[in-house]
Amino acid sequence: MTTPWECSMVQTTERVLVSDLRERVGETVSVCGWVNTLRLQSKMQFLVLRDHTGMVQITHRRCGESDEIEVALEGLTTESAVRIVGRVVDNPIVKLGGLELVPQQLEILNRADTPLPIDEHTSLDQRLNWRFLDIRMRPQAQLLFAVQTTLEQGMREYAYGQGCTEMHTPKLMGTASESGAEVFKLGYFDRSAYLAQSPQFFKQMAIAAGIDKVFEIGPVFRAEPSFTSRHATEFTGVDVELAWINDVEDVMNFEEQMLAHAIAKVADAHGNEVRESFGVEITVPTTPFPRVTMAEAQKILRAGGWDPAGMKEDLDPDGERGVAAHFLEQTGHEFVFVTHYPTSIRPFYHMRPENDSNVTLSFDLLWKGLEVTTGAQREHRYDVLIKQAAEKSMSTEPLQDYLNAFRFGCPPHGGLGMGLGRVLMILLGLDSIREATFLFRGPNRLTP
Repeated sequence: MTTPWECSMVQTTERVLVSDLRERVGETVSVCGWVNTLRLQSKMQFLVLRDHTGMVQITHRRCGESDEIEVALEGLTTESAVRIVGRVVDNPIVKLGGLELVPQQLEILNRADTPLPIDEHTSLDQRLNWRFLDIRMRPQAQLLFAVQTTLEQGMREYAYGQGCTEMHTPKLMGTASESGAEVFKLGYFDRSAYLAQSPQFFKQMAIAAGIDKVFEIGPVFRAEPSFTSRHATEFTGVDVELAWINDVEDVMNFEEQMLAHAIAKVADAHGNEVRESFGVEITVPTTPFPRVTMAEAQKILRAGGWDPAGMKEDLDPDGERGVAAHFLEQTGHEFVFVTHYPTSIRPFYHMRPENDSNVTLSFDLLWKGLEVTTGAQREHRYDVLIKQAAEKSMSTEPLQDYLNAFRFGCPPHGGLGMGLGRVLMILLGLDSIREATFLFRGPNRLTP
């Protein structure tokens, strides 16, 4: 039994993570973390300490009023931050890994207020108000960000392997991009500026600058008053642009290979944990992904009763789910590229095939019925861009810096923009993009 005098004499050693305690049985170690639960009995005191790698039981036998550890434990609250020095003991009856820590020193680093503002029954909206606690208290939420890290690492790894250069484009723009819709306007010294709704124009400028393959993972802003489970006003975009392509197929090939590589990396690193925590089996997709033109997709859907009046040019959420369900049944594949979107619903800079000016060489990628990517071959010829902008009644004056990139030998190119949050949402089987984001931003949420 440790005496109060021994408690004061123990020297704090270098921190050991809970996941490494099995290798330190019989040793005196220092652990740091949060109080997960407390059980204070008449003769024994039990504390479960949690760090980001797991939980361990702290077991202390009471020694009376002069027992400093006993007094400290009585004053603790759940979620208090503590440092404990103690001996690692092998105890097979302890459910948490068959280990316990017998404390020799306990330091309260920050006592948590009580009661806590959230618990396991709290609604998602209220949990988002206390997001730091929500993530800290739920190992599942912490796993999500480990998965995100590995997913991004896999995407970068593939992009680097293909010779891509990682770029960091401006998020402040002097003019509203494209049509000027869905952009946030803000004061900028003596004039107005806009938050970039896409790095699209800047990626193309990088192509014109002679950087053959470009990618960026960074923030994207959309002033879109949407309250769905898949929309956010700020999200992380994964953007790619490729020069000297033969056609839009080169872009789709790049994306399917990048996704397959990144998902395989996640499956290898986190597959078991994801299965246990989220109840989801990570399936590494085979390539190539199925492809279907928009016209063919609409034909398939209308045969099943979708849009019987034939009025819709684009796929609505029901249509996206219907296309995905059809190809899952026909091919067993969770992914499908929908290609050749109508000119009327695509930007002026999307290239059109020579034999059909009514469609664009563009695509959306659907995963389990949700759009995760939009991409296209870009129009790289200055005169054609001017013509296509005029057809959409767009003034070219605000676009002149962008258009200048195509006046002096810009090569054929194409690219894509992917929503990282949507990919995580589908990968982990989440109901809302709000859960796949650290601090969600939407029309009604700017805090915390």
